[in-house]
This record gives sequence, structure tokens and C-alpha cells, in this order.
Amino acid sequence: MHILAIQSGVIGDSVEPVDLAQEPGDIVVISAADSELAALARAHDSVAGLPSLRLANFMALSHNYSVDLYLEKTLCAARLIVLRLLGGAAYWPYGLEQIAALAREKNILLAVLPGDAGADAGLMSHSTISKKDAHRLWGYLNEGGPGNMQGFLRACAHLLGEGEAPVAAKPLLKAGLYWPGVENPALSDIETHWREGAPVAAITFYRALIEGANTAPVDAMIEALGLRKINALPIFVSSLKDKISAATVAEILARKPPSIVLNATGFAVAAYGGAAADTPFSAADCPVLQMVFSGSSREAWESGSQGLSARDLAMNVVLPELDGRILTRAVSFKSGAKRHAATQTNIVTYEVHPDRIAFTADLAANFVRLRETPANKRRAVLILANYPNRDGRIGNGVGYDTPASTVKLLNALKREGYKVSGFPQDGTALIHRLLEGPTNSNKGLRASDARLTLAQYRAQFAKLPEKLRAEVEARWGVPEDDPFVRDSAFHLAVRIYGNVAVAVQPARGYNIDPKKTYHDPALIPPHGYFAFYIWLREIFGAHAVLHNGKHGNLEWLPGKALALSSACTPEAALGALPNIYPFIVNDPGEGTQAKRRNSAVIVDHLTPPLTRAECYGPLKDLEALIDEYYLAQGLDPRRIALLRKHIFDLVRSNGLDEDSGIADSDDEDIALQKLDSYICELKEAQIRD
Repeated sequence: MHILAIQSGVIGDSVEPVDLAQEPGDIVVISAADSELAALARAHDSVAGLPSLRLANFMALSHNYSVDLYLEKTLCAARLIVLRLLGGAAYWPYGLEQIAALAREKNILLAVLPGDAGADAGLMSHSTISKKDAHRLWGYLNEGGPGNMQGFLRACAHLLGEGEAPVAAKPLLKAGLYWPGVENPALSDIETHWREGAPVAAITFYRALIEGANTAPVDAMIEALGLRKINALPIFVSSLKDKISAATVAEILARKPPSIVLNATGFAVAAYGGAAADTPFSAADCPVLQMVFSGSSREAWESGSQGLSARDLAMNVVLPELDGRILTRAVSFKSGAKRHAATQTNIVTYEVHPDRIAFTADLAANFVRLRETPANKRRAVLILANYPNRDGRIGNGVGYDTPASTVKLLNALKREGYKVSGFPQDGTALIHRLLEGPTNSNKGLRASDARLTLAQYRAQFAKLPEKLRAEVEARWGVPEDDPFVRDSAFHLAVRIYGNVAVAVQPARGYNIDPKKTYHDPALIPPHGYFAFYIWLREIFGAHAVLHNGKHGNLEWLPGKALALSSACTPEAALGALPNIYPFIVNDPGEGTQAKRRNSAVIVDHLTPPLTRAECYGPLKDLEALIDEYYLAQGLDPRRIALLRKHIFDLVRSNGLDEDSGIADSDDEDIALQKLDSYICELKEAQIRD
């Protein structure tokens, strides 16, 4: 029979017997919760002088022979065995039976405890220690947290005649404040770590992380925010749907209003279709960023194009979107099981990704910067799409007059105190002003309000991941070859009006079919593309960007579908800037791309009302001729032949004979009837206004 020696990795539902390869220890704890085992391992490391400890997940002991091996090699020499059994006695009958028999035979102390907070007298009756002692041990594990895990191990040592009697388990609140290394902190305790007068960022996360002493990603975010001169306000909750937890969060935020919230809980709070007022964050009136503590491994994330597993996608992305949260990045991952030498077990924990922590903290800091900066000092860039890349398509939008809306936005910003002046007062004039400078059709040959020197570009381009830089240069050559470069500088499609700029979004590439490549998931953008976004971030110093009108191309650049890495092109281009995106409400699929890949705040606009198409251009001229023709039949028959000739000359020159279904065999009267019917149908058609 095969026997698997388990030194690393996680045991699934294997039917093979396994050897956990553990030497005997004084205390053995068997549990199904990886987080509990990890917390006990950390607690054992933090308390000196404890008896030796062995930890095991009973999911690894599903085969009867695995149980027999573990009894023979490890349990037979134990002085205390604690079995925390999730699912009751029927879930692991052979293991429970054999361990109970061994305890009686060898006179080993045995505590058999339920795996959750639900009482199970039948299960606990297998214990050989007193009911009082069993309930005390159970209490420590139920409450969780570093202090209670240490108390559990001290209580076990005391049962073995070592150490003083420990205090009872300290209840862990359903929700409350947290600070690394401080037990049950009050707000005043947290404030001692704050920078006076700095803005506050609330961090909300699950209580289970404290129960399992698995707060590394929270601790890392607290540190990252501190480095950015932002005071962290960490709050743990059982669930944001729990009334006590929600009330606790609302009360804390009322006492210390945050400039931003970073949320790490899953699911949605508001009922589907409900109002944002249903959430405990609403009164804070600030952005809520959604960060992901992924349940997948870092290796799977790095190697995959999807970014997150289906479970993470549902819990941490799709449902939180219903509450209007702004997706950031996956900041930590479940680590592959690592051997813990002291307890000779494999523990699974959250592995922090420092780079993703840094990006999310930067995004939070930039939202705070936008909020804290007075309006007259804020700088913004309004970016108009250009699909396909023709001058006649600058500022195109779906169901949206983008140029006119841009002018209205500029006026609205001016009324709100932004320093903006000198801009055209209608959409047509704005487009003509843009056409006076470089465009995707004319490249960098015209005068521009925005230049980025090659030296400035190279300094920022060098900060991008090496793989990304190599791909750009392999596809597009050196920066000097970019068509937007003239006189050692990029000349960009930008017009500046005080502290607000209006720009044309750069093309995905040059000398390619724009329609076929606009959504190409593999086409790396050229140097001019990166130069544009570098300029708005580093030279113009934008506090935020607004991609005005469906649809831009940033959200379609190469990279992961969501939970992007630093090597994903949308992030490499935009960076960690607040991104506002007016988008038509009836196309959530494309809007979702921008939300999940660029952390876009979608501001939906309605579909336009319908109106009659009417006639215009050649059709309007043709309609007038036909009306005149039928009028002449009754009043001036001499003009009929001349009018008929004019009608059919106009029809043929514009291809309307084919459009209206006129056949070569049709006589002129039938042809006129078909033409009249066709024009009437066009006039009465319902179109978007």
C-alpha cells in the first residue's frame, strides 16, 4: 500500500493513506481549521517554556490507516490530546473511536470539543478531563485571537501540572477596534500611534482574521498608510450585515470621520436595487475602496490571466460592486502550506504582497489628496475617446454628446471653484480647438500645449517592469521613432485651460487597423501612449482623470482581467490615479471592464430619448423634389419631366436606388412609389435624440 509522507502542501480529499511524519509531543491538537492551527503555532512561538506541541488537520487523516500510523508514531506518547471535531462524532467515527480507546489505554488526557460554537454534549462525553476543563479549553478556541490562543496553551500546560492556572477566555467582541500588538485597544490607544492632524483611513476586515491571528495584510496596510501620512483606523467585524457590527462601524466612523474607507469584507450590504444608505459607510460620505484578501495562491495569480478565482470574483468583486465599492487589487494570497518546525505541521496563512499593498495604499492616498486639496488648486484631465482613430471621431460617445458634455463639465468645474478659463463655450468649437494641435491622425506635427521631453520620458519609462519595457521596444522600437516625437520631445494631443486639461486619448498603435486592434488583448501600446499618461501624472500633476464617454481604450490594454499586477498595461499607464468615467447605463459589460481593471468610478448616464429621424442632407433635398413633383402633376404638368430627371439623377448619385429597392425592370412610376415609401419610413423611424 502506498503511504504518502506529508512534508509540505495541503491535503485534499485523498484516498491514499498519509504519514504526517511527526515525532511525539506533550500536547497534540487536531482540528479542521487551518486558521486555528496557524494561530496556535504562532501562539506557541510567542510564549516561552510551554510543553512541546504537535498540530494536525484531521482532513489529512481521512484514511483509516493514516489514523493508525498517527496513533502509533505520535499520539501514543502524548500527555494531552485535544480533538476539535467539526461536524460531530459521525463525521470522523474511526479516528474518534481509536483516539478515545488510546486515551483510556495509555491514561492520556483527552478533550473532545465541537469544531464550532454549537454545544455537543455527546461529543464532549468522550473527554477524559473534567467537563469544566473541557469547556474552558473550548472557550479559548471559540473566542480566538492571539491572547486566547496563548491562554489555551497555558491551560493545556496547567492540565499537565506545569505553570499557574490561566485566566478564563476573554470574549472577543463581534466588532471593534484593532491595532497590531495591542489587546482590545480603545480609540485613545490607537490615537497614540497617529500623526496629529493627518487624514483618517478606516480599514474594515473580518473578525476571523483576529481569531486566527492572521492579520498580516491588515498590519501591512496600516504601515503603508502611515508611510503616506494617513492615520489608519482598523475595525474588525463579524459581518457588515450583522446589526451589531454595522452599528459599531457607524458609531466609530461618526466619532472619527474618515477621508476614505478600505474594506476587505466580501459580499454586499445593501439589498439588490437598494440605496447606498443601507450600508454602515454611508454617513462617512467618502469613497469605499474594495481590497481583496485572495483565497488563492500567489503562484496561481501570477501565472494566470484571470486574476482571481471564481469564488473570489463572486465574493470580493461582483457582490461588493452592488454597494458601489471601488475595486483595487488583491493585496494578499493564501500561502502554500509551510512546515512549522516547532509543531511539525504544515500551516496555511495569508501571504502579503508588498507591491500590491503599496499600489492600493497609493490609490487611497490619491483619493485622500483629491479630497483634501482645495478646489482652486486641484488639477484634472478630461480625456476624450477617439474610436476609430480619425479626426472625425474625436469625442465619440454612445448615446452621449461628448463634446457638449465636456463643455458643461468645464463650466461646472468653474462654478465649483476650479481654476479653469479660456475654454470654448460649445462642443464644435472645442473639437476645432483640439484639431489645431496634434491628433491621432496628424501625430505630433502641430503645435501642442503639452510636451514631454525624451529625458523625462526615459526616467519614468525606466520605472516600469522590465518585461513590459521589452515588449514595448520589441513592438515599437525606441522612443525617438515615435511619430509624436519632434525636437527631442513628445508633442501630445492636449489643450490646457488653467488647472484643467482636455485631451484626446492616444491610439493603441500606428499603421494598424484601429477597429480590429482596439480591443486586442495582446497589442502592447506604443511609447506615445505611455508618454501621454506619464505627462498627466508627473508633469501636469493631475489629481484625477475623467475618461469622458464610451468608450476609451485604456480598459482594453493587455494584462489580467482583474486584480492587476504592476506588469499589466492599464496599471502601468494610468498608475494609481482616481478615475471617473461617465458611461451609458445600458452597457454594463463594457463599464465593468473599466471598473475592474482601472478602478473606475462609473457615473451612469441615461440612454437618450427617442425622436423622429426626419430627413437631412441629400434625403431632405430629394424629399423636396418629390413633393414638388406630385404638386406639379396637378398644377404645372410641363415641369414633370424635368423634375423626374432631377429626382433620378440624385437617387443614382447617392446610391438610393439600391437602398430603396428599385429594380432595373421597374418603370418610373413604380420606382417613384418605392422611393416615396422608403423616405417616409426613414422620416418616421425612431432614433436617439
